Amino acid sequence: MSDVLNGPLRDTNVHAVIERVRAEGRPPGWGPRPGGAGGPGGPGGRGGRGPRAGGGGFPPRDPFEFTDVAFPIAPEQGDLLYLLCRATGATRVAECATSLGISTLYLAAAMRDNGGGLVIGSEIVPEKAAKARKNLADAGLDHLVDIRVGDALETFADLGGPVDLLLVDGWPTANPPSLSRSITGLVAPQLRGGAIVVNDNAEEDYLEYVRDPANGFVGMSLPLKGSTEVSVRVGA
Repeated sequence: MSDVLNGPLRDTNVHAVIERVRAEGRPPGWGPRPGGAGGPGGPGGRGGRGPRAGGGGFPPRDPFEFTDVAFPIAPEQGDLLYLLCRATGATRVAECATSLGISTLYLAAAMRDNGGGLVIGSEIVPEKAAKARKNLADAGLDHLVDIRVGDALETFADLGGPVDLLLVDGWPTANPPSLSRSITGLVAPQLRGGAIVVNDNAEEDYLEYVRDPANGFVGMSLPLKGSTEVSVRVGA
């Protein structure tokens, strides 16, 4: 659990919803891991949004098989997202995939605490999108979120204005390009200068893309839940 008293997000109601969703969204057989992610005994291994392709992870599977599984970010990743949004004054954020809404709760809380804004989420499984909306309503944050149901390559085609932060943590693909690489390429022209992109899954082709100076990003890997790549948009 995050340190509510000393962490950046100190809303006890939001934290209570996050912890409830973590508990309810953990499949049978998954044990706790440091940072609150799912254990290696279940699909997904490192607790990402879906089973991880390659690198010793689990092969890609149908996301509709996991309608009750949260695949959450770790608490320290949530704190990072909240802090980045607060530090940059973000008012328009996009995330893929929403899942049951744990990362969305951190992002929406930051929008509220920034004085207003919008989190645009994409979730391909309608049942998960509905559950995420309810979780956000329970936290009193649903008015700050637009969850779009469908393929993010379609739902993110037009995000309605310059994006301040993008979280890419989507379902793995069997073959390149990865969803993270495709989504980031799609959204890149919609990012404002100085926008931040956070990636949870460290797909090889994604890292090649954001680490190539020609693509207009600078960044680094942080040792959060294995590896979390944080990049800043510095040019076209």
